[in-house]
Amino acid sequence: MRLQASLGVADARHQTEEGQAEYMAWLTADARAALAEEEGAATDRDLRRFLILVIGKLILGTRRDPVSCRCLPLLEDLTRVGSYAWGVALLAHLFDSLGTSSRETGVAGFFPLLHVWAYCHLPSLGRGMPRRAGAVPLLQRWRFCRDEGSLWRQVTLIHDALDTVPFGHVQWTPYVGEDDATQPWVERGRPYFGRDIWLHCFNTVVPLHHQLVAWTLGLHQAVVVFPTQQRSWERPGRSFRGIQQVTDWAVRVREQLDDWERRGKEVVSEATSDEDYFRAYALRYGAQVYKGTRRPLDPEGWISSLEGILHSTIQQ
Repeated sequence: MRLQASLGVADARHQTEEGQAEYMAWLTADARAALAEEEGAATDRDLRRFLILVIGKLILGTRRDPVSCRCLPLLEDLTRVGSYAWGVALLAHLFDSLGTSSRETGVAGFFPLLHVWAYCHLPSLGRGMPRRAGAVPLLQRWRFCRDEGSLWRQVTLIHDALDTVPFGHVQWTPYVGEDDATQPWVERGRPYFGRDIWLHCFNTVVPLHHQLVAWTLGLHQAVVVFPTQQRSWERPGRSFRGIQQVTDWAVRVREQLDDWERRGKEVVSEATSDEDYFRAYALRYGAQVYKGTRRPLDPEGWISSLEGILHSTIQQ
């Protein structure tokens, strides 16, 4: 509220039948007018408040109300804030939080990113209506359908839809043909695409195994074997998060930082078909993927189904 008051928009309300673009236009104009009247120190303070709000509650938000102050050191020099890889930090934070999210409480971080991902990769869910093809940001390409049903009902429908998405209804290459001219950040990031790489977000360092989604690159997927024991570079458990105050992470994860500077490792595949990958995936993860659902687990049946789909795809 103090931030809104300092920007002169504390009493701003979205008017009935007023478009989002119109609302944002006059809201921005009012805020700029209020900032123009302030002196340097006050404007600087308001900017820092705004960045803390955006970073702490939107980009790196949690499922709780308090805003973490871990980003404060990054705001000491405001001229450098725009040069940090906030998108990568968001991916690391979101990816790290997914493993602790329950089916009821949602996720941490910028969850509209998951909406966009689902609209691009899982079009059969039908949760958004296409509106503007090619619009940037991507979120503007869909019109959201407000659901008046209870939250429990909405979540149940989404669970059922995800459990029954046909294999062929997954769009593996949603960004083929995308134009970089209107998305300069995509062009700058292309050297990192298609690579296994480490994602860094404050005291969290997580691996992004791109070979697990080799289909996005049009490659056959080879069987990936992960180590079962924790290694020295892996991040500590959640009960040890406090050690970032006494740990020099630039030393502890030096190998991962060097890997980031080298732009990771390019993903290639020597597999001649996906059959081995499907079989290994069904045997290893089948019981976990379908645990708690209403469908009984039939590993052999799913393997046969995947083999049939693979054969059909090869024929096509």
